[in-house]
Amino acid sequence: MQSYTIGQAARLLGVSPDTARRWADAGRVATHRDESGRRLIDGRDLAAFSVELAKSDEEGASYTASTSVRNAFPGIVTAVKLGDVAAQVEIQAGPHRLVSLLTREAVEELGLEVGVEATARVKSTNVHIDRG
Repeated sequence: MQSYTIGQAARLLGVSPDTARRWADAGRVATHRDESGRRLIDGRDLAAFSVELAKSDEEGASYTASTSVRNAFPGIVTAVKLGDVAAQVEIQAGPHRLVSLLTREAVEELGLEVGVEATARVKSTNVHIDRG
């Protein structure tokens, strides 16, 4: 299972490393230490926490941006539903939950599973831009 440093987790959650560290210190997300002494968060724990966080209105989790997202949403896989041929993958990218339908073969080739870092890329004929 993939694990993430506090800094990596902060980037995926859309918060500062200090905020992620405070959440870990408070026991909101479990951590363990590697052989170098760095604190790591298990991918499955981070995925579950990212879903919980997105449902809440946490202080310090401000996601307003003054630039276009440029169609790339880096996040963490929170669910994978495999069928015989097709699959559904959910990614939590900060406050954004993205769901994609793709082939089972693609999911297996990419090694997508809950807790793995992934980027959803969106191509559309209509793009809406909002300014905070």
